[in-house]
Amino acid sequence: MGRAAPSFTDFLVASGAKVIDGPLSQVLGGQVLGQNPARPTIVLFDLDGTLVHHTNPRVLQMLEFLDDLSHGSGRLAARFRLMRRSQLATRQNSSSLVVHRTMHRLRRKSVEAMLQPCEAMRSVLDLLRANGIPMGMVSNGLGKGYGQDVLDAFDLRQYFSTCIFREDVRQGKPSAEPILAALGSIGRPITRSDVVWYVGDQRKDITSALVAAGQSGHAILPIGLGARAAIASADNRVSIRQVMWSAADLIKLVESTFLVDEPTGPSLPFAYPAAS
Repeated sequence: MGRAAPSFTDFLVASGAKVIDGPLSQVLGGQVLGQNPARPTIVLFDLDGTLVHHTNPRVLQMLEFLDDLSHGSGRLAARFRLMRRSQLATRQNSSSLVVHRTMHRLRRKSVEAMLQPCEAMRSVLDLLRANGIPMGMVSNGLGKGYGQDVLDAFDLRQYFSTCIFREDVRQGKPSAEPILAALGSIGRPITRSDVVWYVGDQRKDITSALVAAGQSGHAILPIGLGARAAIASADNRVSIRQVMWSAADLIKLVESTFLVDEPTGPSLPFAYPAAS
């Protein structure tokens, strides 16, 4: 007999992450979100690696590395310039934008040649829109010369009430600012009864959602997509039920959330690797 396919928990253990199969430890919006969190009333999405994929994954890895590097250098500089916070904020933002602008100037291919949309994620967008859920997009990439072109090329703009790009905020993810900016421009006031999902594939996405929840007092749940987000979720004691191995798993989650009529909302299912 062949060996059974490893579970997602096995993957995390093999990666050295601490697996927490339980409720989200943080208190969000005045309530502890356990095994039966309420269904979302607002859903926000990351762009690169979530809604679209690079045909050459190394390009995305390089962009993410440069983005993390610019954020890390800004934090290091902040330790030595605490008395000049306003000037530092401006310099951090300018330094980070220079990296992004340089990368986009160097690219010679159209976004259609560089990227491909995730059709499974489009199914998720269609399901949420059919259920009247407001959606937003939050990206650390530049809008001008890149992000706006991506939205138009793959007809994604139609789904979102708001799109926040790097030049729209002073600090990008893992800061809470981009997510809070998206919620502030979603088209209606955010109430204590709202539950926000933020879907992303990187550690910075998980961190940004948790920080935004702590700063705002609203229920903002990170929904991790893929391996990097899974490890970050485990490190931050986020329930494994909020980790999706693939976009197909996210479709199942959204279907079960909105097609099953339960007063307290359905449990977030365990996320196992999709069958090969």
